[in-house]
Amino acid sequence: MTEAANPGAHSRRRSRPRIDLRRLGRAALMGPAVRDRLPDAIGHVVDAHRAHHPDADLATLHRAYVLAESSHRGQFRKSGEPYITHPLAVTLILAELGAETTTLTASLLHDTVEDTEVTLDQVRTGFGTEVAYLVDGVTKLEKVDYGAAAEPETFRKMLVAAGNDVRVMSIKLADRLHNMRTLGVMRPEKQARIAKVTRDVLIPLAERLGVQALKTELEDLVFAILHPREYERTRALIAEHSGACTALDTMARRFRTVLREAGIPAEVLLRPRHFVSVHRVCLKRAEPRSTDFGRLLVLVGEDADCYAVLGELHTCFTPVVSEFKDFIAAPKFNLYQSLHTAVAGPDGAVAEVLIRTHRMHTVAEAGVVALGNPYAPTEGAEPADGERADPTRPGWLSRLLEWQQSTPDPDHFWTSLRADLAHNREITVFRADGRSLGLPAGATCVDAAYAQYGERAHATVGARVNGRLAAMGTPLRDGDTVQVLLAQDTGSGPSPDWLDHARTPAARIAIGGWLDAHPEPSGAPPAAPRRPAQRTAERPAAANAVVDLPDATVRLAGCCTPVPPDRVTGFPVRGGAVTVHRRECPAVARMTRAGRSPVAVRWGDAADCRVTLVAESFGRPGLLADLTEAIAAEGAAIVSATVEPPTEQRVRHTYTLHLPDARGLTALMRAMRDVPGVYDVSRIQHRGAPAVPRPPSD
Repeated sequence: MTEAANPGAHSRRRSRPRIDLRRLGRAALMGPAVRDRLPDAIGHVVDAHRAHHPDADLATLHRAYVLAESSHRGQFRKSGEPYITHPLAVTLILAELGAETTTLTASLLHDTVEDTEVTLDQVRTGFGTEVAYLVDGVTKLEKVDYGAAAEPETFRKMLVAAGNDVRVMSIKLADRLHNMRTLGVMRPEKQARIAKVTRDVLIPLAERLGVQALKTELEDLVFAILHPREYERTRALIAEHSGACTALDTMARRFRTVLREAGIPAEVLLRPRHFVSVHRVCLKRAEPRSTDFGRLLVLVGEDADCYAVLGELHTCFTPVVSEFKDFIAAPKFNLYQSLHTAVAGPDGAVAEVLIRTHRMHTVAEAGVVALGNPYAPTEGAEPADGERADPTRPGWLSRLLEWQQSTPDPDHFWTSLRADLAHNREITVFRADGRSLGLPAGATCVDAAYAQYGERAHATVGARVNGRLAAMGTPLRDGDTVQVLLAQDTGSGPSPDWLDHARTPAARIAIGGWLDAHPEPSGAPPAAPRRPAQRTAERPAAANAVVDLPDATVRLAGCCTPVPPDRVTGFPVRGGAVTVHRRECPAVARMTRAGRSPVAVRWGDAADCRVTLVAESFGRPGLLADLTEAIAAEGAAIVSATVEPPTEQRVRHTYTLHLPDARGLTALMRAMRDVPGVYDVSRIQHRGAPAVPRPPSD
C-alpha cells in the first residue's frame, strides 16, 4: 500500500478503478440480476480478494452477502446511503489488505447480529463456529443493559475475543476506518468524542497489530477533526510544496541506475508522507526541506538483497549515520521489518530511504490482516506445552488479558486501557533463566517482577539488572537481564513507593489491590527513622602486626582493616604509634604523595586478627539474628555492630570482628553470604577521606 497525503483517500491498486459505494448500495437493494451469479455490488470485493487469494472459494462470500443485504434491506445510514454500503466498504478495506475468506465473510456479517433480526446461532449454523466467533467479538453490547459502561465493556469483550483470534481486531479497525471516513454527517461534539476514542484506543491497536495502512489514515482523519487549524496549515504546506517531489524523483532515478549497475534487481518507489507525518517533521524542523514530503522505498526479493542495497547506497551516496536503523535483524514487536537510512546526493539533498523485501512490505502495510489467523493450529501439529505459536508476538495482548481480569470496574478498566496503549514501544528483557519478557518501553524492575511472578511479586525484596543490584524503580532497557529476588517470607507486601515506579497496569492494579487490603492503622503516627543499632566493645591491640620501631604502638587502620596474610605497610603518627594499612589502601597513596616515610611491617606469629566487614542485605524479620548466629558459628567475636536504617528495603550491616585465626576469614565471609537475604559481604575499604596525619613534631 502507498501512503497518501490525503486523509480521506483509501489506498488502492493502480489498476483498479475508484469504487462508488453509493451506487453499489443502490444496486444492492435490487439483488443479483442473474441466478447463481455474484451481484455487481460485491464484485469489487471479489476482485480485490482474488488479487491476493486466486484460488479462494467464493461461494461462502456469496451466501454471506445475500444474508447481509437481505437482513439490512430497508436500513439507511445517517448519510442517507443504504446500510449495506457499510459492511461492503469494511469488507473491501480488508480484501485490499489481503484478508482471507473467513475474515471477509465475518466482515460482511459483522453488523447483522447487532442491528438486524439475525441471531448468532443462525450465523453459526450457516457459516460455522469460526465466523460466528468473529461476528460475536465485534458485536456491541447494548446500552440498555450496560448504560455508560457499554463502550468500555464492548472493548473489553472485543479484546478478550481477540486473545483467541486476533482477526476480531482487524474487523473492528476496518469498521472504525469506514465510520471515520463518513463521520462528517455527525454533530461536531460526537465527531470529537469518536475521534478521541480512535486516537486513544484504535490507533494504538492498529500500530501494535502492524496495520500501518489503516493506522496512517486513521491518524489523518483524527488530526483533521481534533486539530483543524494544524490540519489546515499542514494541508496548505503540502499544497505549496506540491512540486517538491522533483528532488526525490531525481534521487530515485539515481538509485535505480546505481542498483541496476550493481546487478541488484530492485523496485524504487516514491512514498508521499501522510498529513500527520508531515506535521511531525515540521515540529522537528522550523523549515521543512524539499525532501521532507516523501520517502524512497526500495523493494527487493531476498533479505540479503536488503543489505546489498544498503551497501551500494552508502557507497555511492553520503550516508547520514544517525538515521540508520536495522529493523530486519531486530524486528519491532508488531512484526515490522525494514532497513531505515538517509543519504545525501551530490547536490546536498537528503532523502530518507526504506529498504525491505516484498513480503516485509506486505506485512508492514497489512500487519496481522495479511497473516490470517495466527492462532490457527497447524494441521497434524500439537502446540508444545499447551502454548500457541504466535507469529505476531503480542506480549502486550497477553499482559492486557491478564490485568483486565483484575479490573471489574469499567471506568478503571477504560482508564488503564488508555494508559497501557499510550506506551507505543516495547522492549525485550531477559530473565535469569534465559527466557524473555516483553515490556512496554519505560518499564521498571517493579513491572518485570509482576510480569514474571504475578501476585507472588508482592514478596519481592530487590532485583539485579545485568548482574548488579538495582533499585526497584530502575528503568529497564532493551536487552537487559533482570533477576527478581523474592523474600522467603511470602507474607511480606509491596512498598507504597512502587506505585510511583510501576508503568504497567498489571503492576499498578496488583500493588493497589494489596495496599487496599492491608491499610495502615488509622491514626498511627508516621514511623520515625530508626537509629542505627550499635554495640561496641573495647578494641584490643593488634599484637600480630610487628614494626621495626622500638616501643612503637601498632594500630590496624580502620579504613582498610588489614589482616594476615595481606601485604601491609605502616606510617608513624602522633604519640609514637604506627598505623598499619593494606598496600592498596587509598590512604597509602595519599600519605606517600604528602612525603610521609613508610615503615616496614610484618605479621607476627599470633594468628588472631580484627577485621571490619560490611554485609549488604534485603530487610526481613530475623535477619540480624541469623547473621550474628552465622558469625558466632565461625568462631568470630563481634567487637562492634552497626545496622543502618533501611533504604528501599535494603539494609547495610557493619561488623568489626575478632577472629581467633585469620585464615578463617574467607570461610566467615562465605557463611555470611549464605544467610538468606544477604547479597554481598565485603571488607571495608575506606570511610570517607580523612585528612593525612601530620608528622610528629620535634
